[in-house]
Amino acid sequence: HPGQKVLIVTPTRELAVQIMEEGKAFSFGTRQFFTICIGGVDIGRQVRELRRNPQFVVGTPGRLKDLSERRELKLYEYRTIVLDEVDRMLDMGFVNEMRDLVAQLPRERHSLFFSATMSEKARIIAREFLHEPITVEVEKQRASENIDQDIVKLNGRNKVEVLHAMLIRPEFEKVLLFGRTKHGMEKLTRELENRGFRATSIHGNKSQSQRQRALQAFKNNQVQILLATDVAARGLDIDSVSHVINWELPETYDDYIHRIGRTGRADKSGCALTFID
Repeated sequence: HPGQKVLIVTPTRELAVQIMEEGKAFSFGTRQFFTICIGGVDIGRQVRELRRNPQFVVGTPGRLKDLSERRELKLYEYRTIVLDEVDRMLDMGFVNEMRDLVAQLPRERHSLFFSATMSEKARIIAREFLHEPITVEVEKQRASENIDQDIVKLNGRNKVEVLHAMLIRPEFEKVLLFGRTKHGMEKLTRELENRGFRATSIHGNKSQSQRQRALQAFKNNQVQILLATDVAARGLDIDSVSHVINWELPETYDDYIHRIGRTGRADKSGCALTFID
């Protein structure tokens, strides 16, 4: 509806950027305007854009809360809210920010609540935020049939040497590698660069502009390998990933499905490999 405003809340900056880009493409020529409000970049520009009265605001909880406290984001004007990847927002400790944002919205509103998994915590939040909700549940998550899954047993071999031997093979053309820690991913990125590989990383210790540059370089095939933590890579949509490598085991089965789902998309085949000591 013309004049109605929509607030879209996501757990990560990268997901917010992706939604913003898709939204702009969908709304091209409609005079519907989008603004992004995320941390790690200049807040002054975001304030100026909010003053232009956009219909859609996409952002992360911390920055949205900051802008609301500065009275630049007038939450009472938003009659539709979309909470995306709620399970991940809860995992990242954003529950209080979510409550603060929702509490300032009009009582009569349209609320959309998306979650890959419905933990008990997520159900409690849903009951708090939603009134007589309609639940739409898609099929339980399972791996795509286009993905060939296998394990890599080290059997005492040096882990980096085994990875090196894999990455020099021509079929490993666009590789997304997941690990558990920011420090571990940064250290491995430097090791691969020292060995002559085109590699980069995204994780929480990098600035927003660094993360965006790394992501763009991988999307544009300027680098062969993108190393990531689960949180940083949540929800990302990247074309033609040939291999997903689990350098370390994910915490949960759902995290495993999220990771390997980055390959084998759009009827293309893909390969997921998991290192086992």
